[in-house]
Amino acid sequence: MYKLAKGAALVLFSLALTACSTSKGFEDEDLSGKSPEGLYAQSRTSMELGNYSKAVRTLEALDSRYPFGPHKTQVQLDMIFAYYKMDDVASGIANIDRFIRLNPTHPDIDYVYYMRGLTNMQADNYLFHDMMNIDRTDRDPKNAQDAFKDFDRLIKSYPNSKYTADAQQRMQYLKNRLAQYSIKVAEYYIKMEAWSAAAVRAQSVMEQFPGTPATEQALEIMAQAYGELGQDQLQQNTLTVIAANYPDSDLLK
Repeated sequence: MYKLAKGAALVLFSLALTACSTSKGFEDEDLSGKSPEGLYAQSRTSMELGNYSKAVRTLEALDSRYPFGPHKTQVQLDMIFAYYKMDDVASGIANIDRFIRLNPTHPDIDYVYYMRGLTNMQADNYLFHDMMNIDRTDRDPKNAQDAFKDFDRLIKSYPNSKYTADAQQRMQYLKNRLAQYSIKVAEYYIKMEAWSAAAVRAQSVMEQFPGTPATEQALEIMAQAYGELGQDQLQQNTLTVIAANYPDSDLLK
């Protein structure tokens, strides 16, 4: 019975490989005889239909065969968007950085920086965690930090860009995300009774991310840490700030 099942699995696997090879062969044949205009029209059709994987295959063929063709920069811009829609972060960032390197003064360079921020922000999101309402603010914030820098550069370099307003809103979200990550780190230090490290990390929230919802938590951690360290004056100063800004704080009660 086991041998029969194993044999059937091998046959199915072989058929699948044959189907994939045949399908790829048809696709390659379909792309090989087309002009640059025909390939680009095909890629646009795929994009409009939401078939981004097919669009990318066509755009990559166009980019490699006709690197100096009439649609060369638009092909690269389309690939950046298609990779974003496919959630292919590595390919998206690689193409974005190549575009910036080769076309630093392009009229749409603000859009490219905006897409870099979106791509990094997408890499930081965990859709499954959002759907299940799971708090994972303790995950590595590197992509969030990179996205924040991308949007910041866009705003400072191209303040009149049509993408600036949206970038500012996304930066506020990212500030909250990064502030909450620092709170998680400070809470870990509290758990380990590393009071000095906890105070320093909480202080960094006050300095780097003022006005975020994490501010109250940062102040409470600082007050607790200063108390454990015997820094009575610093603790009292922190409690005064809490009383003035967050009179309903549990720490005061």
